[in-house]
This record gives sequence, structure tokens and C-alpha cells, in this order.
Amino acid sequence: MRSIKVSDLKPGMKFTAPVYLDGENLLVPEKIEIKEKDIKRLERWNIVEVQTDGTLIDRSDVSSDLDIKIKVNNQQVMDIYNKFVLELDNIFTLVKNHEPVNSEDVDAIVTGILTIINDNPEDLRLITISNYKTKNLFAQSSLNCMILSILIGTQMKIISHKLLHLAVAALLHDIGMMRLPEELLLKKGDLSPAERAQVQSHAVLSYKLITKSFKYPEEVGRIALFHHERWDGKGYPKSLSGNEIPIASRILSIADSFEAMVRKRPYRDSMIGYRAIKEILNDNSRRFDAAIIKIFIKSMGLYPIGSIVILNNGTIGRVKRIHHESPLRPFIELIMTPEGKIIKEKQRNEIDLLNDRKLFIVRAINLDELRKKAVKR
Repeated sequence: MRSIKVSDLKPGMKFTAPVYLDGENLLVPEKIEIKEKDIKRLERWNIVEVQTDGTLIDRSDVSSDLDIKIKVNNQQVMDIYNKFVLELDNIFTLVKNHEPVNSEDVDAIVTGILTIINDNPEDLRLITISNYKTKNLFAQSSLNCMILSILIGTQMKIISHKLLHLAVAALLHDIGMMRLPEELLLKKGDLSPAERAQVQSHAVLSYKLITKSFKYPEEVGRIALFHHERWDGKGYPKSLSGNEIPIASRILSIADSFEAMVRKRPYRDSMIGYRAIKEILNDNSRRFDAAIIKIFIKSMGLYPIGSIVILNNGTIGRVKRIHHESPLRPFIELIMTPEGKIIKEKQRNEIDLLNDRKLFIVRAINLDELRKKAVKR
């Protein structure tokens, strides 16, 4: 039997033969994944090596080696973000129960997020495309939509009071959903024409709640009212087209669509942001204002933070930061050599493609392709 150091074991590893603690006592049978708890137990018992006659048959540990999940490391920002999700969920609950609401509670969330965007825009940008999920998904989705809308509006240099209107409208744009029957919102399968019309009525309900219950200006209500209008005139509720749609509603439409695309992606999809960006780029002026799409790409990058990409020299890296004026040339953390060798976290270099003109991104890759390349080492 050959020995394998416990320090080299990763959750998800499987071998063609059983793995033993000492040649006799079984750790895992053949073709059964080694779990994190197995490794922890070995470490607790001070076992430094295990034995097997088998070979590694599945490199599903690659995701662990590379830590594919997109994470936000600024705990202070995460704590504030989670606090706002809970506060917004409480506001939605009040609306759902037809209880009195206070616009000052909404203003506090908007002001708090604007402050973080001024100080830590990259942290909030990362949250919107990360795998992070809370228990309050509807509130989280609304908060993320507001963050994205503010990022676009800031990139467009919208004046401060207009940006505030956009932020409030984005935060409350779907609040009319709280007044729809729960069984309708939870229904699986196709909606009948009557049910679809009822769901679409949420835009009008949101407008009424924003202007009547929260007492925000008409302009704020209209931004939310028209966020489902389409550039080609095939949206609702008024079938507006082109420049007939308020510019803030056009911004909100892109933010809302991107957020929905990201939220519905598989949990460990390393192309989560890239695919959503590509889908919006392929719109061809059906739903969105092409001029605002360009600004959105500047804000998020064609390869958003966390995207795994292959460079022209065969090296694989992860997008760490973006250049707003050069979205094709972000900062890259190198994570795998052209030969398929994973670079240990402490040894990874970061390069700036804006300065290193010899290198460029060939394409984004997904986790399955990454695993296959790692197998070759």
C-alpha cells in the first residue's frame, strides 16, 4: 500500500480502492468520497498518513483547492448588509399585513447603502454576484437590485436627488407583490392569462404603495411603475417604448433582470456573473436601452468579479477587480498554471491586464472545465 499524507486530503476525493487508517482499519470504502468530517477526525487523532492501493479517480476536490465560491471578506460590510436585509424584510411584512409603514425606515436603509457604496463599492458589487444567500430572499433580492441601480446611476453621474429617487424606487419596486395572494406567488408551472395579469398588476400596486402609503414623490412611484416596460414597446403596464420610458426605470430594468439571472443560477457556477452579463448584451434592443447596457458593463465588467478565465498563455485566473473604463482588462489572480497545477493561495500573484498588454482573456470557463484541466497535472 502507498501512503498519503492527511494534509494532502481534500473533501470530495475518491479512490479506486479502500482507504485505511493503518492498513487494517477502514476510513472509506472504494469510490466513496472522503468528507471533511473524516479529515477532521484524522487530525484530531493525530494521524498524519493513510494507506490505499488505489488511485485518485475523481478530482471533485478542485473546487475546494481553489475555493470557487465568491466570498466577501469585509465582515463589517456583511454585518451592515445583513442588518438592512432584516430591516427591509420587516418593512415588507408590515405591508403584507396591511400595517402602517414609515418612509424613514426606508430612508435609513438607502442612506446606509449609499454610504457603503461611497466607501466600499467593490464589496457591495461583489455581494450582488456572490453565492451568499440569506433566509429573507425577497428582501435580499430587492436590496441587491437597489445596489446595482445605484452603481449604474453613479457611473452615469446622475445628480444626487435623482439618485436617491432611483434608490428608493429600486428598493421598493416589487413591494406590490406583498399584496398578491401567496398561493399565486408560490404556484409552480404555467400561469393562466388571468393569473399572469394579476402578477403583472404588482407594478401598479407598488406605485400606489410608494406614493400613498410611504408618501414618496410621484417620480419615485413612476420609476417603479415602469420598470417592466421594454425598449421595443412590448412591456407593461403601458406598453411604453424607447425614450418614453423614464431613464431611471430603464436603469432599474437592467438591474432587476441581472439580479434575477444571478439569483437563479446554480450555487457553485463560476460563470454566474459572466453568463448574466452575456445574456443582457445579447438583448439586441428588445428589452433594454443599449446605451445604459454599455454603462452597466463599465460598472460590472464584461467578466464580473469572481469569474474564472483562461488567458492566452494558458494560465487560469480569477477576476479580482475591474477597470471601469477597460472592462475587458481586469485585475486577475492567477490560480492555475498552463500545465494544470493549482497555485497555492499564499503563492498566487495578481496581475493587471491593463498594464500587461501581452496577456488577455480568451474566454470564461466553468467549474467542470476547470476540473478537467486540473486532472492533467
